[in-house]
Amino acid sequence: MADVSIEGVSKRFPGGVTAVDGIDICVPDACFTVLVGPSGCGKSTTLRMVAGLEEISRGTIRIAGRVVNNVAPKDRDIAMVFQNYALYPHMTIFKNMAFGLKLRKVRKPEIEQRVRQAARMLGIENLLDRKPRALSGGQRQRVAVGRAIVRDPACFLFDEPLSNLDARLRIETRAELKRLHQRLRTTTIYVTHDQEEAMTLGDQVVVMDRGRIQQCGAPLDIFHQPKNRFVAGFVGMPPMNFFDGKLFGNETAARFQGSGVSVPLAALQSRVPARADGRASVLGIRPDSLRLRVGTLETSSMAAMDVDVTVVEPLGSIMDLYCVTRSGHSLVARVEAEPISPPAGVKLYINPARVLLFAPGPYGEKLLG
Repeated sequence: MADVSIEGVSKRFPGGVTAVDGIDICVPDACFTVLVGPSGCGKSTTLRMVAGLEEISRGTIRIAGRVVNNVAPKDRDIAMVFQNYALYPHMTIFKNMAFGLKLRKVRKPEIEQRVRQAARMLGIENLLDRKPRALSGGQRQRVAVGRAIVRDPACFLFDEPLSNLDARLRIETRAELKRLHQRLRTTTIYVTHDQEEAMTLGDQVVVMDRGRIQQCGAPLDIFHQPKNRFVAGFVGMPPMNFFDGKLFGNETAARFQGSGVSVPLAALQSRVPARADGRASVLGIRPDSLRLRVGTLETSSMAAMDVDVTVVEPLGSIMDLYCVTRSGHSLVARVEAEPISPPAGVKLYINPARVLLFAPGPYGEKLLG
């Protein structure tokens, strides 16, 4: 096992396209680190540079303290699991898992032991004599993971390994990967565009966009304390609702006003800048911070807004309401399920203690919350 250090790394392709722009990431020993972001943000390019499949333009990559910039992929002591499984169709599952060990001239008894041990771990012992075409997508993915495990590498690299699986199988395999990491404690870098995957798997989550790191930290820290508007809007499902407006008042009495919503900031006003009056800002409210019903004692502390419900998505004990404010602003509320037939006018309540305030712009930094 080993730590991985990415120091000031950039990747520029011919034609001047910068895919990765001077990023710094420290992956501690035994840590499961997830790189997450929209398509084209540079996460897969970063992983490929760690693997040695992509040459870096600038910076340094270290694995277990050793600089690997000019080290061939086979000599980096890493094992990579690809999105498309990359299994040899003419070989049995046993031979697929053993292939890398045979190339390293590992003795046959040890190969047998390692393959069967990994197969037991992944519940694929009964598949070792089959060929890949006789397996389901989930089984093939387990074989690809098993092939990586038998290598006993210093670091695992996963490039969107679950994206080809159906929703239920993706959840099951995700849990298996989590249990596997807890057992093996091998340093892992995992790439995904699915923020739910990132939040459930990662010890450390790195949110990327446009080739840069927007935030790096523990999953709950990123969810509750996003550094900027991009992170707040990307992490969480349904996405955070944003309202453009202005911040009025000061540290003794402050209020956000804009886009059909007015919210007193009594719970946050101790952190309001003294000269904030009239400052342009963006209010962020997560869908589950909106309420459809509140008790009598809560009403005085809640801000309220009138909305028209256009779509209801039932999700069992909860439901998502797609709404439009009287000023025409769209938003989503995740509330306790009850009978509502759109179109319908309702009142939504906002807990001022759970709102966030950002500077204007797509990457506006967090001001309050």
